[in-house]
Amino acid sequence: MIYGFHNLVHGELDKHDLDKITTDRTLIIWHYSGHDFYLNSKALEYAKVDASWADKFEGVPLGADGQPTGRVFEDAVFRFLTNVGPLFLSPPDIKRGFNGLEDMCAQNGVTTVAEMGYGLFGLKLEDMYYKTLLGKDAKTKVYLVPEHRAFDHAFKGETIPVITKMVADTIDTWPRVLPQIKLFTDAAFYSQTMRLKDPGYTGGQSKGHKGLWVMGPDVLTGIMRPYWQAGLDIHIHSNGDAAQDASLDALEAVQQDGIQDGQRLILEHVGLITPTQITRAAKLGAGVSVASHYVHYMGKTYEAAIGERVKYMTPLASSIRAGLPTTMHSDAPLAPPSPLTAASVHIQRSTREGGISTPSEKLTREQALRAITLDAAWALGLEDKIGSLVIGKQADFTVLGSNPLETKAEDWPSIRVWGVVLDGNLKPL
Repeated sequence: MIYGFHNLVHGELDKHDLDKITTDRTLIIWHYSGHDFYLNSKALEYAKVDASWADKFEGVPLGADGQPTGRVFEDAVFRFLTNVGPLFLSPPDIKRGFNGLEDMCAQNGVTTVAEMGYGLFGLKLEDMYYKTLLGKDAKTKVYLVPEHRAFDHAFKGETIPVITKMVADTIDTWPRVLPQIKLFTDAAFYSQTMRLKDPGYTGGQSKGHKGLWVMGPDVLTGIMRPYWQAGLDIHIHSNGDAAQDASLDALEAVQQDGIQDGQRLILEHVGLITPTQITRAAKLGAGVSVASHYVHYMGKTYEAAIGERVKYMTPLASSIRAGLPTTMHSDAPLAPPSPLTAASVHIQRSTREGGISTPSEKLTREQALRAITLDAAWALGLEDKIGSLVIGKQADFTVLGSNPLETKAEDWPSIRVWGVVLDGNLKPL
């Protein structure tokens, strides 16, 4: 099992390439996105992936010979993980990963984390790990946002009452469930499966295609409406420019039923969004929480997949000018959970090759600092409690060794983190 491959960086890959390495041992390459796997013939046999999977899943392409190419992605991943999960998702693996992530958050001064996919791997399993591994001396507060598909499967027509009860039951405990829901419009940015408008992908492994819907325009409004009517805030995974249209169309439709005080929708990841869509999102009162790492890791490389449209990749300066509450997130492990690193990237718009992606979208230091504090709190509906130092709010904040506003942007990632204060209690590293 090898993690970190990206086809736009390393080239194309299929089972024939992997069979040249070994046909005796199971070999699985895990795409950097987390959404794709590439298997040799032995691994396909081990995972029980055969041509019949293509009848049910878009994520199992077949070659000219009518057999799987070795790539398994998106809608086929959960069935795939059922068969191979024990290889790398055993309890010791989960414990090591959980503890490692908690340590990274503490080292980077993260006071608040939101898990935007609560329930995806099963509520009983996730709750067990939270109970076992989330210690009383945690240096990061964890909030949970229920994921629609997981809760709909588990509770059928009772999803909203269940969420309401969970919110009430966890009001004084951690992790704490937020009165919100997570939806998905389209698929992944990194693996080139986010949904695009014409001409779609002009290169990469999705060349000639437009990407995938998860909850497309034909069903999204109907799925969103009950949650909106119940007063829940909505986070919606919406990556491609076609996805932005679908998400905003659905928001406009459900707003016809009314808007409860403070109710909001946050577009998540926002791989591509055009100026027209930004203007529309502002008019509808939406916010954006962008993936902090797209610009740095793919600002140049992604030109091979979509050409000059990379100028619309997470345009934070434009969204702030339009009046949208604007924040960024790590989507760890796809980027380090380091807000100062994320902010630094968007002040510079730096790419991993050393260049600059769309200089007009650079943030000021003040804008970047707000994006990882008060606007981040707004995205969670917690701006009245955290995000700024104001009498009456919770005393949750990070203690740094130097002032970011007096530090060069390229030096923000190296600013020393002394520790955090949670509820007024000092928690040094």
